Amino acid sequence: MNKLILLLLSCLLLCVGISGQTMTDTQTPATHIKTEAKPKRQIFRANKSQITDVQKMLKTKNIYNGEATGKLDDATRVSIKSFQKDNGLKQTGTLNRATLEKMGIELTDKQKLIPVSPNSYATEGDNKSDASKPKRVIFRATKDQIADAQKLLKEKGMYGGDETGKLDDATREGLKKFQEANGVKVTGTLNRVTLEKMGIELTEKQKGDAATNK
Repeated sequence: MNKLILLLLSCLLLCVGISGQTMTDTQTPATHIKTEAKPKRQIFRANKSQITDVQKMLKTKNIYNGEATGKLDDATRVSIKSFQKDNGLKQTGTLNRATLEKMGIELTDKQKLIPVSPNSYATEGDNKSDASKPKRVIFRATKDQIADAQKLLKEKGMYGGDETGKLDDATREGLKKFQEANGVKVTGTLNRVTLEKMGIELTEKQKGDAATNK
């Protein structure tokens, strides 16, 4: 009788050991399961040469009047937004792939691997919101007006360069001196107030733009 009890206990202990080992074996692999790594998000960036080409192109369209510096500054971003608006693109002010392709600027091999984002294009809602806003008229001085301003600044000893008709850094500095001396907001730009203060005649378009803004 004792032998039978010992035999039953031995069988019971053996079953418990096997059951425990089985649970350990089935649970162990779960601890080694690796989560799949998410694909790295690729960021599209325009290079300096492309930004320079964009600035030159925008200049030919009279959307940008700065220098082709290769820097994505505020003036360049505003001009890019204007181009995007006229070409069915979302007004981001950034040089994404869709914008560069629309401008005809060649992509690098690395950029060609990055797909165009669907968010690069304007939606119907974007167009409606733009239409509801009054169009902002940008005042631009002509080449002749800039040359006349340079001549006047030179006479006043505020500018030492040539009458190139280009609004370069030296001319902007001269304009700042003139504006400060004549109680005009110091911007370094040839806006309407500055031209009138200098006695330089406005074009008919400039006069019309001013009337629209009243």
